[in-house]
Amino acid sequence: MAIRVVQIGLGPVGAAIARQVAARKGFQLVGGIDIDPAKADRDVGDVIGLGRSVRVRVSPDPAKALKAARAHVAVLCTGSTLASIMPQVEQILKARVAIVSTSEEMAYPTRRNLRLWNRIDGLAKRAKVAVLGTGINPGFVMDLLPLLLTTPCERVDAIVVNRVIDARARRLPFQQKIGAGLTPAQFKAQVEDGTVRHVGFAQSIQMLADAMGWRLDRVTEEVKPRLANETVASEFLAVDPGYVSGIVQDGVGFRKGAVKIRLHLEAYLGAPDSHDSILIEGSPRLSLTIPGGIHGDAGTASVIVNCIPRVLAARPGLRTMRDLPVPGFCGGS
Repeated sequence: MAIRVVQIGLGPVGAAIARQVAARKGFQLVGGIDIDPAKADRDVGDVIGLGRSVRVRVSPDPAKALKAARAHVAVLCTGSTLASIMPQVEQILKARVAIVSTSEEMAYPTRRNLRLWNRIDGLAKRAKVAVLGTGINPGFVMDLLPLLLTTPCERVDAIVVNRVIDARARRLPFQQKIGAGLTPAQFKAQVEDGTVRHVGFAQSIQMLADAMGWRLDRVTEEVKPRLANETVASEFLAVDPGYVSGIVQDGVGFRKGAVKIRLHLEAYLGAPDSHDSILIEGSPRLSLTIPGGIHGDAGTASVIVNCIPRVLAARPGLRTMRDLPVPGFCGGS
């Protein structure tokens, strides 16, 4: 029997997920929910650019759509923070439907989001379904993949992850999230109000620390602008010299004054040598580099879809990538 999936949020990432669901064996796209009036009542296949009808109309009403769809799982792609998606999470769990979400804060519990994390965990257990937050980062490149790489180690002293992204290949919302096109003053203001930054460093650092058995003294994050030296352009915008082309962000976890985890991200228009790299300092000392890196949007869509069967088989509650069996490609049956 095919897994019945409702897609909530039909932006670029949500649409990419829905296309995979509609195309993959073993899955069935049975609902699409979005508050954009321009998408309402259109065939979901048309909205996501599938090239064919799926005979399901986009609805702005989650309660009505969830009831009609008789879904096994809802894929929630509407916000990064737990606070912003909480009303939707409550509505989905009231319908007793499992959730897989791209919400970065749902990827792992931290001190800052622990109250809402525990609330979702309790609601999921009462609904007797599992909930998971995941994606490419957090969810894979900066946490699960380094963790898997420590498997043959007899000792781990430190973990370093570097991610370099040429943001020209990413969607417009991502380019805006990294501050592309802003003045340095505008960048500083938006970093301070939290609108420019990569969300998820704290979650990845905490997941790695817990897995290693490290009780961290403190976690720091620093976000700096990358200024363009010459005009650089993407499909969506152009950045002149002196303006911000993206971010350089570092997250560091300290234990007993020593750096135990360092996450480094460079995401800007025109970044050369895109790659993902992991270094495990220990015995043995291990390193892994993925030339070109993993595309964040396509990768996130694939991680989400590949994790759906594992979430449906998981114990009820709010789960993490550490809780699930080792994930991999799910080709259906």
